[in-house]
Amino acid sequence: QVQLVESGGGLVQAGGSLRLSCAASGRTLSNYAMGWFRQPPGKEREFVAAISWSGGTAKYADSVQGRFTISRDSAKNTVYLQMNSLKPEDTAVYYCAASVRVQGPYNYWGQGTQVTVSS
Repeated sequence: QVQLVESGGGLVQAGGSLRLSCAASGRTLSNYAMGWFRQPPGKEREFVAAISWSGGTAKYADSVQGRFTISRDSAKNTVYLQMNSLKPEDTAVYYCAASVRVQGPYNYWGQGTQVTVSS
C-alpha cells in the first residue's frame, strides 16, 4: 500500500509560480509511475502530468505544456510539480497518484492540495 501526501498549494497571483510536492510512505515510489491531476471548481478531474518510474519519460496536458514540469527524487521518495506562469484557469485541487504504468490506471491517490490563482 502506498500513502501519498501533497503539499505546496496556496494562493498566488497570475504569472506567479508554485511547486507542489507529493511525499510517499508505505512503499518506495521507485517502482511506480507518478501522475498529477487536478479538479477545477465545478468540473471533473483532469490529467496534468505524468512521469515514468525511471524519470525518463514525462507527459503533459496541452494546457500546461511548457509551463509545468514534473520531476521525481527517488532518494526522498517524492514527486514534484513545478508550476510557472500560472493562470486563473489553473485554479483547482491538485492530486498526485501512483500507477504501475504512466498511462494508468492510477490506483493510489493523495488527499489533494488547493491551488488558487488570482487575476
